[in-house]
Amino acid sequence: MSIVDKLVLQRQHHLKWRSFDRLELILMIVCGVLCFGFSLSVTADIVTRTIGSPWLWLQEATSTLFIYAIFIGAAVATRRNDHLYLTAVSEAMHGTPRLIVEILIRVVVLAVAGVLIYYGYINYLRGFGSFRLPSNTPIASLYAAIPLSGALIALFTVEQLVNGIRNGFDHPEPLEDANDTLPADTSIQNRVQP
Repeated sequence: MSIVDKLVLQRQHHLKWRSFDRLELILMIVCGVLCFGFSLSVTADIVTRTIGSPWLWLQEATSTLFIYAIFIGAAVATRRNDHLYLTAVSEAMHGTPRLIVEILIRVVVLAVAGVLIYYGYINYLRGFGSFRLPSNTPIASLYAAIPLSGALIALFTVEQLVNGIRNGFDHPEPLEDANDTLPADTSIQNRVQP
């Protein structure tokens, strides 16, 4: 099993274009590196403060890694239908009602992506007037993650909308492993006979 098969979810693949699988893989790797870097940075900050020789730039690195991990992770989670997605409502429906609810959910997500792009870009431009200490880098370096995330969320939402309308949203999920079994019937039956 290759790394692509391990990181790119095959669940709800009828809503995805194969050409974006590589992008999902890259974003998953980037998220992993960012989370690892965040953890390493926090650990180094704690150690340097404990020994009495703090590195002040570690707080900047920690916040940057954290912010980028959150916003890129939100975009990846959108493609994987793990975030910004109301599954409980739509999965209980079938046919036309499900199609309508799925489309409405994705239109709302698309609107949120538009807000992230528009206001994120405004904050990004305004961020060149404020600076982070001690490095004096513009705070716009943090705000750049917001419109980037919005663009990726919009891209993945349009992908799901087009494929969902074309192929349908309601597809049974295949079993993930050969050892998986169908759920057992756990209903209580009246076995007492008069």
